[in-house]
Amino acid sequence: MAEAAVKKSPGRGRFITFEGGEGSGKSTQIKTLAERLGAAKLRAIVTREPGGSPGAEIIRHLVLSGMGKLLGPDAETLLFAAARDDHVRTVIEPALNQGIWVLCDRFSDSTRVYQGRLGKVAPEFLNAMERVTIGDLKPDLTIILDVPVEVGMQRAAARRGTRAPDRFEAEDIRFHQDLRDAYRQIAAAEPERCVLIDANADAGTVAANVWAALRDRLFAAGSNVVSA
Repeated sequence: MAEAAVKKSPGRGRFITFEGGEGSGKSTQIKTLAERLGAAKLRAIVTREPGGSPGAEIIRHLVLSGMGKLLGPDAETLLFAAARDDHVRTVIEPALNQGIWVLCDRFSDSTRVYQGRLGKVAPEFLNAMERVTIGDLKPDLTIILDVPVEVGMQRAAARRGTRAPDRFEAEDIRFHQDLRDAYRQIAAAEPERCVLIDANADAGTVAANVWAALRDRLFAAGSNVVSA
């Protein structure tokens, strides 16, 4: 069996983000990857956006309740920026500096897609918010889970059960199709950072493809740190 080692100095952790539309399976795949990294003796934490820190979780509640939509896309972007700033400062950067891998369910690409592409927020405004909230911090790898809209919405409804749909689940099919297209465009535009993975498969197959992406992008052949 081939083996691999992390292509990075041991002092800092790796930052991996997961993106995709509703029902794409991000939560399942992040949990699986965290377990696999743990088995490989690599410390990892799982977090999410909006949220991930006490202050950001309060803002998450406001956003998903629909308050951000009532205020308009620019104001909603400011809410996301405030949440991200708290999340980065109190959770993500401290963990990375301790050599811990950070696996995040959504990050700045979601703002680019939801508020930028679909909310028509100006790129200049988004760029300014990124400079303030994340500075030079970029994911080492972004996994974009791609699933047909109808499949994703069915999964989201099954997961939700009798609960009311949140702010984004309640949008129409056209919204979610535009969302999928926008993510696919990001993957095509930034192939060095992003990997587009077909999520319309069983969870085990998707997990194997996620691990292969890590092996190819973040591990180097010829060491015994991680079994491929």
